[in-house]
Amino acid sequence: MQHFERRRDRFDLFNNMESAAVNICFPLELPDYRPWCKEHGLAPFHVFLCAALRATLKIDNFRYRMHEGEVFMVDRLTPSFTVINEHNDLNFAMFEWSDDVRTFVARGIAAREEASNMTELNLRYRALSPREAKHQVFVTCIPWLAFTSIQHPTATLASPDIPSLAWGKFRAGAPGELVLPFSVQAHHGFVDGLHIHQLAQQIAAELNAIMSTSPQ
Repeated sequence: MQHFERRRDRFDLFNNMESAAVNICFPLELPDYRPWCKEHGLAPFHVFLCAALRATLKIDNFRYRMHEGEVFMVDRLTPSFTVINEHNDLNFAMFEWSDDVRTFVARGIAAREEASNMTELNLRYRALSPREAKHQVFVTCIPWLAFTSIQHPTATLASPDIPSLAWGKFRAGAPGELVLPFSVQAHHGFVDGLHIHQLAQQIAAELNAIMSTSPQ
């Protein structure tokens, strides 16, 4: 929290605005990790989700949250993401974190199947306490679209303290690379454009780190 205290005046500035959100959409350049996923029998979406969430935990600015008017820092995450069901209605999947990529992927797939087989809205997150609910990063994937902008809903415009990530349709980049539209929304009192740049770099680094290992 020492780093946050250095920017508390910036936090106060943005937190007093009608909307404190900063939202940047950009083409995210990544190593093409899909052949590695195929080799190891792992779903590319869930491997990318693992890398993206690991990356947010490596950058302090994405770990700040607000609860009852106080700023605190999370040290773990409860992974969650959007899915669609058989009626093409949105639902939410949530599962327990694992540091092991294969276990992370297996739990994510199980949560996806559970949520996508529901007709009603999955309200498991309502079982979390208000503070426990802060241990999330809101995630959505729109694989059909190469979007160039996006607006994420927020419960309170003035307090978008839980970051939102979205990504879209993959396309080939330079040899050995791929590119996808990527969106980051966060509280500007915590996160600046530099930190979003750092997050992009860290996601690529996490993918490279994952590919340097052979999951059991």
